[in-house]
Amino acid sequence: MIHLKKDETKLMVAVHGWSGIVLGLLLYAVIFTGMAAVFAEEIGIWSAGHVETKSAFERPMDGSIRRLAAQTPAKYHEGVDLFEIGDHNLGAFFHRHETDPDGTLVSRGIYYQLDKKGDITKALHGTGEEVFGPRNDDALSSFLVDTHVRLHVPNPWGLLLTGIVGLVMLVAAISGLLIHRHLFKDIFTLRRSASPVLVDRDRHSVAGTWSLPFAFILAFTGSFFSFFGTIGVPIVAMAAFGGDVQALNDAVFGNPGRPDPRPAVIGNMDRVATDAIRRTGEVPTFITIENFGRADAKVTSFHPPKAGDIEPVTLLYDGAQAQFLHTKPSIGTQPSAGGTLAAIMAPMHFGNFAGMLSKAVWFALGFAMCYVTFTGLRLWLARRREDMRSLEWLDRTVMVVGFGLPFALVVSAAAFLIAMPLGSATYWTPAAFLIASGVAILGGAIAQSVAVLGQILQLGTGLVMAGLVPLRWISGGPGWDRAIEAGQPIIAALDLAFLLAGIWMVWRVAALPARRLPLPARPVPAE
Repeated sequence: MIHLKKDETKLMVAVHGWSGIVLGLLLYAVIFTGMAAVFAEEIGIWSAGHVETKSAFERPMDGSIRRLAAQTPAKYHEGVDLFEIGDHNLGAFFHRHETDPDGTLVSRGIYYQLDKKGDITKALHGTGEEVFGPRNDDALSSFLVDTHVRLHVPNPWGLLLTGIVGLVMLVAAISGLLIHRHLFKDIFTLRRSASPVLVDRDRHSVAGTWSLPFAFILAFTGSFFSFFGTIGVPIVAMAAFGGDVQALNDAVFGNPGRPDPRPAVIGNMDRVATDAIRRTGEVPTFITIENFGRADAKVTSFHPPKAGDIEPVTLLYDGAQAQFLHTKPSIGTQPSAGGTLAAIMAPMHFGNFAGMLSKAVWFALGFAMCYVTFTGLRLWLARRREDMRSLEWLDRTVMVVGFGLPFALVVSAAAFLIAMPLGSATYWTPAAFLIASGVAILGGAIAQSVAVLGQILQLGTGLVMAGLVPLRWISGGPGWDRAIEAGQPIIAALDLAFLLAGIWMVWRVAALPARRLPLPARPVPAE
């Protein structure tokens, strides 16, 4: 049991309620899009019909990198970033670090996109902020991730906003824990025969209590990512490096050593990739080359956590000799508790440390948090029925966001499937989301009641979700037999998930008359 004085309990209840009301809808949007972003990679495979399973780092790439280096100005050989794009194709960004007139550190260079044969399909010139963006084949997954990370608000304000949302979530989780006087009892209390409001309260408490550890993890790691680059790095750079962000990056993330600018042919990158995969058992997610073409070149290979571990693995190689040097800490030059803590932030936030199992658990817990946030707002309104006429705008807003956001996301997925074969997915994916959001907002303004509004939005979501499967087939996506034969069963699995979820939502709405929704329509004044 948790014992608080009466006044302290009332204060915690007020803090818990208002922390949810002030930014509750924004918190719901961040968690819901994060729930979808957990499977962003799988959604990208499903939506674009990617059937290639062999990584670009498992195919010969050394010759392609040398050809790119030969045609790239030497001033952009300071750094080379290698990563996978699309259907396991290779992306390469040759760049140098510069400081803009406003003091912002940027990477400027040439971003090459290669096909499976190693031929250049596109070359983009500019800063990393300018050249990296959604492509036609990953517009949907990029849209989901960007919505979750910064709500499509320009940097750094989007990251600051999601960071504040994370702190609000932390406050709600702590206050929610303190007001549960019988914590373990609340975990199992479900009074099915009670009044609708009490039933919803029990469900809210059960879901919230079971997901409390996840809420702490999500809020803490999310706030870390939001504030690390926007506030943490500039403050540390100003305090310890005279405002030189590049010097900070070199000290924290770089590879110290005596500079040796003598020209030297880069070592065989196929050999590096093969050795890194052998040592870690995992394909690299990212490879960087520092000082390409110099005797002091260094190659860093980043990998997911090994089986049974949660900390990502980073390997360092001598670039000129293509020889393994040592396993590198994520932060600093020596292993440390702080470096380990920082390294596990990403796996703990995105839930990708144990493959599909951990992602499924994170998705389920994210769904529970969305349910807790939505029902918490509805219960707050239910306790104020006497003020319903003055709060009806908030009631409708909660319903529009709660059910309108899923509706807009599935509509954007449908638009992507239609537009991708036409080459216009980068435009129509966000455009469809905005159009669907406008429809939901309009429905909130003209709907007869809140109950009817909720049912219509759920019905629309279910119908569109079930329609994604035939729409993907019609737009030329691979069938189940081809996907499974190619080693991509995730395509069939997501088809089934969308189809069953859509059918369930339609059935649920059909079986749930408006009068049974938890919060009644606007009360009729007495005559």
